[in-house]
Amino acid sequence: MSQTVIKTDVALIGAGIMSATLGALIRRLEPTWSVSVFERLDAAAAESSDPWNNAGTGHSALCELNYTPKTADGDVDITKALNINEQFQVSRQFWAHAVDNGILGDPSEFINPIPHVSFTHGADGVEYLRKRYDRLSASPLFEGMEYITDPGEFADRLPLMAAGRDFSDPVALNWFTDGTDVDFGALTQQLLNYVGQSGDVYFGHSVTNLTKQSDGSWRAKVTNRRTGEKLTIAAKFVFVGAGGGALHLLQKSGIAEAKGFGGFPVSGEFLRCTNPELIEQHAAKVYGQAAVGAPPMSVPHLDTRVINHKQGLLFGPYAGWSPKFLKSGSITDLPFSVKPNNLIPLLSVGVKEMSLTKYLLGELAASRADQISTLADFMPRADGDDWEMITAGQRVQVIRKTAGGGSLEFGTAVIAAADGSIAGLLGASPGASTAVPAMLSVLEQCFPQQYQAWTPKLTEMIPSFGQKLADNRDLFGQVWEWTSGSLRLSARHAV
Repeated sequence: MSQTVIKTDVALIGAGIMSATLGALIRRLEPTWSVSVFERLDAAAAESSDPWNNAGTGHSALCELNYTPKTADGDVDITKALNINEQFQVSRQFWAHAVDNGILGDPSEFINPIPHVSFTHGADGVEYLRKRYDRLSASPLFEGMEYITDPGEFADRLPLMAAGRDFSDPVALNWFTDGTDVDFGALTQQLLNYVGQSGDVYFGHSVTNLTKQSDGSWRAKVTNRRTGEKLTIAAKFVFVGAGGGALHLLQKSGIAEAKGFGGFPVSGEFLRCTNPELIEQHAAKVYGQAAVGAPPMSVPHLDTRVINHKQGLLFGPYAGWSPKFLKSGSITDLPFSVKPNNLIPLLSVGVKEMSLTKYLLGELAASRADQISTLADFMPRADGDDWEMITAGQRVQVIRKTAGGGSLEFGTAVIAAADGSIAGLLGASPGASTAVPAMLSVLEQCFPQQYQAWTPKLTEMIPSFGQKLADNRDLFGQVWEWTSGSLRLSARHAV
């Protein structure tokens, strides 16, 4: 029996924010190219891009303290914060362009203004936030940040966190009013609707293998999970944006660039507030400091989310562990990812990261009372009856082969074949918030000849393209005013 062959210029594997962003960019740049999306689940953005799976923050380094570490001499290094904020501004510009041009609809469906706040207590924490404020506020990207130590002001802005607090233990805040909450699930769905207007989106279709052809193109085996029908994709270019499932497919592709990479899965849980009165009293994303030995992705936060125009409140994350690489994955994901070329990096990281192992074991052993006690550091009068535990998405942290064996990375990594015929994205935070610059990196690596010709169109979509806004205060002001207006952030108030 002959097998159905789907021919396409571009095959996007996975229907999350990365594939949706890349598909939208390609459609803007090359409207004659055919684009097909293949998703194993029955809905878009059902894994890490889902807003309840911890992808809704809108990481822009305004409040995340792991992006501004202390230095050996007691100063604060803001290099990573500047870089991540620059990347978020690129994403924000593309979204504004997409709204202006009818690609995206009502901005309040996916982005809303929410203050971003850093919180510390104790003399050392207060001094650290003062130094952080001094360093960041000098940059145009962080202009408008406030440094707050007055208990009365603290109570006015964060009543839930002030109630019952002993202010003899000094507190400090870095407060940025013009932060945002992004529902990447809603954003993904709108972008995919745009891609689907001239392409095809196949839900319930699992890509099981990738094979390079002699002409440089790719053949992918696909199974319709509803009917069992076997299909074949014939694609000139493949992007593997399958979240935790990306590593397996890149390994199956056989490309040299994927060899040596491994993945370490970490699951997470959040307390979700069920008391509407409490939810109404808090409107901010408040990030604290990670526990000693904890990974950067574990930074505790009391976090306002806006989903379907409804305000919600989360606290966490509480780390868990599962060998699955996807929330809907298999317990064989981790063992089947171990190959001869990544065994040494995996073992090396296991030895080096004993503090992470100890942290995970402690988290797994924590009782409900322990979890509420952690919440009480933020909210002294926390009552467990007001909160329910939910499971967030799986995160697969990148393990990269190094001269010393291997290193564990808490970021994202673009892996592209030398000939540009295939690429994929591994890793997690800051992830979705930097989707646009990440996908521009894919385009630059995989289409170097076209990329030069695309520059005028890219500059039209992203006025700061090729420039650093931190070095150009006037351009940043213009871009900020435009994006705030187009995304209707300046005209709306925090929830």
